[in-house]
Amino acid sequence: MAKIQPIRQAEAQDNEPIALSDRAIDNLRFIRETMERSTHFTAVPGYGGMLMGVTATVAAYIAAQQIYLRNWLIVWITEAFLAFAIGLLAMWQKSKIAGESMFSAPARKFAFGFVPPLMAGIAITLGLWRYEQYEMMPPIWMLLYGAAVVTGGAFSVKIVPVMGWFFMAMGAAAFLLPAAYGNYLMGASFGLTHIVFGAIIARRYGG
Repeated sequence: MAKIQPIRQAEAQDNEPIALSDRAIDNLRFIRETMERSTHFTAVPGYGGMLMGVTATVAAYIAAQQIYLRNWLIVWITEAFLAFAIGLLAMWQKSKIAGESMFSAPARKFAFGFVPPLMAGIAITLGLWRYEQYEMMPPIWMLLYGAAVVTGGAFSVKIVPVMGWFFMAMGAAAFLLPAAYGNYLMGASFGLTHIVFGAIIARRYGG
């Protein structure tokens, strides 16, 4: 009987009911995570952002080699279309893996906050191109892209609007520095900033 008693005690311990406090904590954690998924767009791509940063760094190098300003503009417009395609594809892939819809309410809120500053940037770029004010384009691009990331990021994870403020800070600095620094700041913002924050997003928020 002395040998059987420890076994019975172990079985009794295994069959003990889960404490109500532990169950309540698990339920609260599940509710909080569900609410966060339903109110925040979490499919912002980290690895896609890093790839966008790499292509922007290459574009900054190529643009710096251009003699004619029109060719310089073509380089950056090509990079803009390439980055948009990379970001959209990476966002779709991440949302698919996470089981989120690209047309969910948080995704629509993100888009409604992100798109208007970009549309303003396109309109201003066309105006500057018409009057050949190319040196004003880099700071405006950084400021308006940063504004898009901040406003869209209000409906995403916290690190996203922080990245937007970095873009806006570098855009403001570009107005204070000589125009010759434009390509360096574009490489630092659209290149390095995307790589650093993309790595953080990929590590902390699942890719």
